Amino acid sequence: MKPGMNRDAVLWSASETDRNQRPVLVMLHGWSYDETHLYRLLKPLLPADLVVASIRARIPEAGGYAWFPSAGNPIGDPRPEVANAAAEDVLDWLRTIDAPSIGLAGFSQGGAMVHQLMRQAPDLFTYGVSFAGFVVRDQQPGDATLTKTRPPIYWGRGENDWVIPATAIDRTERWLKEHATAETHIYRGLGHDVAGQEIRDAVTFITGQSGFG
Repeated sequence: MKPGMNRDAVLWSASETDRNQRPVLVMLHGWSYDETHLYRLLKPLLPADLVVASIRARIPEAGGYAWFPSAGNPIGDPRPEVANAAAEDVLDWLRTIDAPSIGLAGFSQGGAMVHQLMRQAPDLFTYGVSFAGFVVRDQQPGDATLTKTRPPIYWGRGENDWVIPATAIDRTERWLKEHATAETHIYRGLGHDVAGQEIRDAVTFITGQSGFG
């Protein structure tokens, strides 16, 4: 049996009473991190009324957690069945959330999950934020819907990010041109990280897309 998402590990910024009444931002961390990573970086700068739910990837690895295990899943090119199973697991939980709107923000593998979730459930999400993320090499039924709706997606990556292969970056650029209204930023001097001006730009994007701008 494959591991499932630990729903008890979700880091919420609001009480259960408030979660169904305000926009929600779901955060998905990168490989070897946990639910505290993006929460710590972004939550203090976001509007107080935006509900944040930061979730933990389901596979323990490298002292943290992973959406796609290293074995058999090259960086930037995980097996589609692995990525799809991870996204389906998260969607099972997301469909229990009754919120006015849901946005997504993820780093690296978590950024890939942002794209994959939007591809699997294109009508569920208002926007996406992908830090150093990439698009999985497969086809999804929701792709056709996204070519019409073109949801807003922020894609930020470092000029010195040598972790994500060029093939994955090229694939993501092509996909975004066809399936999203993309806001793309390449940050000088930044490696495979979430830092500095990128955080400020993403917060501005999230604030506007969540209806607080």
